[in-house]
Amino acid sequence: MTVPLTPSFRLEGKRALVTGAGRGIGRAMAAALAQAGAEVVLVARTGEEIAAAAAEIGSGGSAATLDVTDLPAIARFFEQEAAFDILVNNAGTNRPRPMQDVSIADFDAVMSLNVRSAFFVAQAAARQMIAREKAGSLIHIGSQMGHVGGPNRSLYCASKWALEGMSKAFALDLAKHGIRSNTICPTFIETPMTKPFLADETFRASVLQKIKLGRLGQVEDLMGAVVFLASDASSLMTGSSLVIDGGWTAE
Repeated sequence: MTVPLTPSFRLEGKRALVTGAGRGIGRAMAAALAQAGAEVVLVARTGEEIAAAAAEIGSGGSAATLDVTDLPAIARFFEQEAAFDILVNNAGTNRPRPMQDVSIADFDAVMSLNVRSAFFVAQAAARQMIAREKAGSLIHIGSQMGHVGGPNRSLYCASKWALEGMSKAFALDLAKHGIRSNTICPTFIETPMTKPFLADETFRASVLQKIKLGRLGQVEDLMGAVVFLASDASSLMTGSSLVIDGGWTAE
């Protein structure tokens, strides 16, 4: 009997796009894909930040300034780029408020970036893949809050639950083209975005009480997941989620 070979986690010859890649989770995921052999294009709104992140990654990374809330700019970007094999839909934001205090401006800001932009970036990437008859992997950065609720998180939960539904429907629409769609759903990860919230000792303690493994997440905890979903190792996985939450949603 022939011993089966583990599918490759390597990404040589693949092109990847990572949004919101200037810092935090996006930067780490861009680095992970580059370290696995992919050619990675990092995009964010801030030119200096994204250029610095690409420089740190080295020869596997290049930078492009792009505001993913600007739909005409997204269209122009994809017109100028060769087809990608991998999309990491990472750009996102949060405005924690009790539901009774959420303003229209809060709603529009969070839903515009977390849902509207994610949808149309994925659409542009998928259209490009289909036109060039390329199989591919769409990876959307969700949250544990796309699987549960949380105090002061009604708006964020709304956006991340929406992303989960979108990804599942994308998987159904795109399966016949060999394009997969999955989410990565982290718990609280220590990043520049979460730093102000986690500086509150009471809030930090409440978070740690919910994370059963007893520690906050680090960006490194997500790097293996993104390589897995981008690679042949996950070739039968679509319409699903990797929940990396230290046990938060287990109870």
